[in-house]
Amino acid sequence: MRQIVLDTETTGLEAHLGHRLIEIGAVEMVGRRPTGRTFHTYLNPERAIDEGAREVTGIQDEFLLDKPFFRDKVDEFLDFIRGAELIIHNAAFDVGFINAELKLAGAHYGQVTDHATVLDTLLMARAMYPGQRNSLDALCKRLGVDNAHRDLHGGLLDAQLLADVYIAMTSGQVALDFAFDAGADNRGSNILGDIVITRRPVVLRATDEELALHSNRLDAIDKAAGGQSIWRKLESDTVH
Repeated sequence: MRQIVLDTETTGLEAHLGHRLIEIGAVEMVGRRPTGRTFHTYLNPERAIDEGAREVTGIQDEFLLDKPFFRDKVDEFLDFIRGAELIIHNAAFDVGFINAELKLAGAHYGQVTDHATVLDTLLMARAMYPGQRNSLDALCKRLGVDNAHRDLHGGLLDAQLLADVYIAMTSGQVALDFAFDAGADNRGSNILGDIVITRRPVVLRATDEELALHSNRLDAIDKAAGGQSIWRKLESDTVH
């Protein structure tokens, strides 16, 4: 399957109020592996950037004055995403802005879903980690993805981080490929029968906050049951 991990930056938060795209970053994956192909462009939004957006992205109005308009990049962008599954964090936001730009570029361009399907990793994360913070930074921390170099938001950088987060969220922490890939450069890989393990499992330990939430939940179960729950007994047996 061909997948495109995508992120955008904008002049503000509301496309329906006339805010525009200022950056698109996209990373191609095939068979859940980055291919090295990317799409990245800054865009002249033909309007000022809100102060809040400038603080988040570090992009200044003057920097975008000589950048292309979306209408100049639309065909190249659609060629890059066509037929792929788009992986986007909080997809409604990015897709809403891209659809607004496509409308301005010309009705014949249609909408994003006329060219690609969309998978929202924020909805995935909320289902996997209910009641927890599921921002990109929070997921990087939870899944062991290094984002120490992310001081500001950036379209291509965030797309690359999201690609790592998506693979970690969906691979059970181990990337498995069939033996027909064994001819590639698999230095450090372990081959077990027909399966190639291309990286070692990552051990994810509960944070202090998660341990506290777990303890509170067990307290509530104990109270409702009028005694010690089986989980408390198991914990006690493990300690002793």
